[in-house]
Amino acid sequence: MRSFLQRFGSLISGVLHGFDRLRLRGSKRLLCSPGGVSNFLSQVRVPFLEYKSYAKDTTLALCKSVETHAKQAGLYQYLNNSQISKEQVALRQAADQKREQGLIAVLGCVEPCQVVQMRGDRAIKTLELKIEPGKCLHYYHYYLDADYGLRYTRLQSWFPFTMHVGINGRDWLARQMSQAGLAYEQN
Repeated sequence: MRSFLQRFGSLISGVLHGFDRLRLRGSKRLLCSPGGVSNFLSQVRVPFLEYKSYAKDTTLALCKSVETHAKQAGLYQYLNNSQISKEQVALRQAADQKREQGLIAVLGCVEPCQVVQMRGDRAIKTLELKIEPGKCLHYYHYYLDADYGLRYTRLQSWFPFTMHVGINGRDWLARQMSQAGLAYEQN
């Protein structure tokens, strides 16, 4: 970048620096530790032996709700490869359906994550909740927002149901500059 600016600096009015992407992570703190999940299960009166079926039923209900609404709106697509650019798929889907604002795509994809699992110790005959690496279905909801441009939410479909919110910093800046009446070129 410096060599480019040194070479063409006289032709450039200004350079802006900012976030390419802004990603926020949210979670229900109670569900992010074995002790918290244990307390939660106690509150909802689910014995440890029934955790796995409770977790599966909760995940199935979540998946059914997300997919039913998204399919009815013609927005759902399952991606069988986590390396595919979800942003490009969402933007292509929006262009194909001529959607310019609001929810433009709901994408499902199996990806690595941290999950809460029940593990037994046969030696001492006890069950324990553990946080472990795993994989589960994640739902990406992509939006075109009047103020922020392209943004998304990513919801993990298994305990602890972690949520990410992402904002495209370049789109956000471009929209602010357009609203201010500033000329710019976006690459």
